[in-house]
Amino acid sequence: MTRTRIHNLSVSLDGFGTGEPQSLEEPFGHARHRLHEWMMATRYWDTEGGSVGVDHAFAQQHGPGIGAEIMGAGKFGPPGWQDDVEWRGWWGENPPFHTPTYVLTHRPRPSIEMEGGTTFHFLDATPAEALEVAGAAARAGTSGDDVRIGGGPSMVRDFLAAGLVDHMHVVVVPILLGRGVRLWDGQEGLDADYDVESVSAPSGVTHLTFTRRGAE
Repeated sequence: MTRTRIHNLSVSLDGFGTGEPQSLEEPFGHARHRLHEWMMATRYWDTEGGSVGVDHAFAQQHGPGIGAEIMGAGKFGPPGWQDDVEWRGWWGENPPFHTPTYVLTHRPRPSIEMEGGTTFHFLDATPAEALEVAGAAARAGTSGDDVRIGGGPSMVRDFLAAGLVDHMHVVVVPILLGRGVRLWDGQEGLDADYDVESVSAPSGVTHLTFTRRGAE
């Protein structure tokens, strides 16, 4: 059974999943890396000097069982990347996904095969259409049957609104951004469909997990 999963999605206390303006120099806008410092301090991220504990335990759940990823155009590149035919993503020649990865954009381009098992495919599709394609690719592979919804926050909102998320891990970081892209807009009553658990970490972040009832 294919499940849709979201992992390590960091938001500020006021609910912003990224700052503004986003650019080549500042992918997360004025938030910079503050939303992700908790993860960068873990053994999952820093294999030599990172810490183990609550944050590491959550962070490392990002990969196992994932056979494909879907991401929004804003995660793949800065505003205007569609006009640059040489743009191949933020991550160099060996991106960290290692699966078929589907980028939702209104301006599709030919697929790009990268090192390490990642192939970027570009789709102009609804969330349900994209999930059908990604789910088939996941089940045809050997990494796992689940599809990771990789963000950013605007695309996550679309998948939540369509009722297509089975498991979501959100990390509330104790900073206030004041502006950017909010995760929770339009999600009133979301908790009614999920079992919600909360775990506080010594780093100061709070891990929230949303598991759709009946999805396990």
